[in-house]
Amino acid sequence: MTQASPAPPWRHVRSNRSVQLGPQLVGYELGHARRRTIGFVVGPEGLVVRAPRWVAQADIDDALRSKAAWILRKLAEQAERVLQRDTQRVQWAEGGSLPYLGTPLTLTLVPGQRGVVLGADRRLQIGLGAAARPEDTPADHLRHATLAWLQRQALTLFQERVLHHAPRLQVQPRQLRLSAARTRWGSASSDGTVRLNWRLIHFELPVIDYVVVHELAHLREMNHGPAFWALVHGVMPDYEHQRHTLKTRPVPVCD
Repeated sequence: MTQASPAPPWRHVRSNRSVQLGPQLVGYELGHARRRTIGFVVGPEGLVVRAPRWVAQADIDDALRSKAAWILRKLAEQAERVLQRDTQRVQWAEGGSLPYLGTPLTLTLVPGQRGVVLGADRRLQIGLGAAARPEDTPADHLRHATLAWLQRQALTLFQERVLHHAPRLQVQPRQLRLSAARTRWGSASSDGTVRLNWRLIHFELPVIDYVVVHELAHLREMNHGPAFWALVHGVMPDYEHQRHTLKTRPVPVCD
């Protein structure tokens, strides 16, 4: 039987206080504010506590201990998200990989070629021009060329899918724009503008179609009430499966 490793300490990057919560020493950022109660927030950087100025430090730590299980669970969840993000980070070099329409592409540097070409072998060939050598190519060049290509593909495909689904929902979108939002896959405005996140190009076509249908349905129902979901279901009876994939599938980090 192997001995369990001791639990590592959790420390906020701007930690100015610490408290022992069960087996773990937690460093947290404490700030005082004009409020009536003690508030806790667990984010990517760690635990942040905001308390009224009149509350004693001992009372703050007692409040943290009373919420120890919740705090430690949220800290562990945040650590897992950071780990997943790091493992999904694209390596901008020869042989790097990222998903395109649900299947991986391998990045290939091609001296003498200009532009970006998708080969039949699922290799994305990035041209380096006449003089450049793969070993001399900055990662930023590969990144910018690849992202520009992905966004062009996304716009073309999204336009096709909007044209396909709009008549089925009896709507006429005024314009389609690409989005690069960090937290939203799409949006629709009352003026008929639909925005779709270009990163959807990483997913399979049914997932993309779900977001397209979702946003087009908003042109008739600007809410998430029963009538809205009935519209989505009428076009995509399996929309819940696609929605689940969208929520749970890791997305490559292209920064």
